[in-house]
Amino acid sequence: MALLEVHDLHTSYGTIKALRGLSFNVEQGQVVSLIGANGAGKSTTLNTISGLLKPRSGRIHFDGRDITGWRADRVTGLGLVQVPEGRQVIATMSVLENLMLGAYRRRDREAVEHDLEDIFKRFSRLRERRHQKAGSLSGGEQQMLAVGRAMMARPRLLTLDEPSMGLAPLLVNEVFALIADIKAQGIPILLVEQNARKALQIADYVYVLERGTVSHEGPAADLRQDPTIVSAYLG
Repeated sequence: MALLEVHDLHTSYGTIKALRGLSFNVEQGQVVSLIGANGAGKSTTLNTISGLLKPRSGRIHFDGRDITGWRADRVTGLGLVQVPEGRQVIATMSVLENLMLGAYRRRDREAVEHDLEDIFKRFSRLRERRHQKAGSLSGGEQQMLAVGRAMMARPRLLTLDEPSMGLAPLLVNEVFALIADIKAQGIPILLVEQNARKALQIADYVYVLERGTVSHEGPAADLRQDPTIVSAYLG
């Protein structure tokens, strides 16, 4: 059984159909990427899975449990944790306070302290700036903070929505090095990413979305050689 199973999902914004019968799976330990043009339904997919949007129809199963239509806090409580597009750190709160928000449901205080120290080891800049307001950080630092906040929740599946958006090329490389590090820990990742070249390099399996449904799918290594994908997304 797949860790995440999405079957025949339909989601709309009023009369606008964003997802039209979308189906895909994420297996344990996999990095699965959703790629596609703007408006293909990638972010809508993550927001529907995470409970931020309610589907019109279809089913979402996580670890064998039907979570279709659940509220976002209940979904997060199962360990399905999203890093949203645009980072969405709380600008007026400190770096440390933002990180601790990720652990707000946890009661294992010693383990929380251990995980916080682990985040600071991985992101030395966050340690240096832990008492600064999150809004004063650079875009790259805010992305590190958003990922660190999600990791504080001890995710069983991490969903990342456009983590490289708006970042300079050197910072993009840094973000994808971080994703590779999380992958090495065995944490499954569902990645939405406009940078198709980077997504195809790090993913195990890729679904290409067009108009709210899957047009192509396969192992990333295969799609990197597919002339249709190369022409449309790798130029």
